[in-house]
Amino acid sequence: MMSWSQVGFQDAASPVMEEFLFFHDFALVVLAFILGLVGYMMVIAVTNRSVVTGLLEGQTLEALWTALPALVLIQLAVPSLLLLYSLDEATDSQVTLKAVGHQWYWSYEYADFSSVSGEVAEFDAYMLPDGPSPSFRLLDTDNRTTLPWGCGVRVLVSSADVLHAWAVPSLGVKVDACPGRLNQVSFSSHRPGIFFGQCSEICGANHSFMPICIEMVTGGDFLAWVSALL
Repeated sequence: MMSWSQVGFQDAASPVMEEFLFFHDFALVVLAFILGLVGYMMVIAVTNRSVVTGLLEGQTLEALWTALPALVLIQLAVPSLLLLYSLDEATDSQVTLKAVGHQWYWSYEYADFSSVSGEVAEFDAYMLPDGPSPSFRLLDTDNRTTLPWGCGVRVLVSSADVLHAWAVPSLGVKVDACPGRLNQVSFSSHRPGIFFGQCSEICGANHSFMPICIEMVTGGDFLAWVSALL
């Protein structure tokens, strides 16, 4: 979970989210350097007015303040673009989960698993008014979405009524749920645990009360859970 008085990102649980955190920290270092440099130059300009007012041109300085910002922007743009394309990269998935947004709950379907009679594993997930811990208030659900960690997971997201968004920050996932349209995202978790998310698109009066609760377990526990669901 988050630390520093609930300020900052949640702990990363996927390779993509780890890269996001690294890029965020790198961008903050660059920002701090730029702010420090600009602040230093402003102090120099104020405390040495006689020198600054007499400075009419400086080709070397102009070349530097053109080249250095360009290099800084390139250093920020390259990892940013790599991360952007990694979000849409199609990977081999062992499990497919379909998530459908409703006002105001989520329904899930495991299309890869069905009973002998042909019934597909599916359920609805509603918010628990009071979670087992005060830290999880308005985040836990009556039916947790269970998935295997260490495996590729593909999530198909849609909506039955209005616009929603299926988002789990720890996994670095956010997908729009649009009526009549099927969006998809792939991810994998490198550790077990329980990860919380929420609908991230204004969808009505109870928008704040349709959380997402993902429980990552081992492959064996996942198969046992699906068998019990069927």
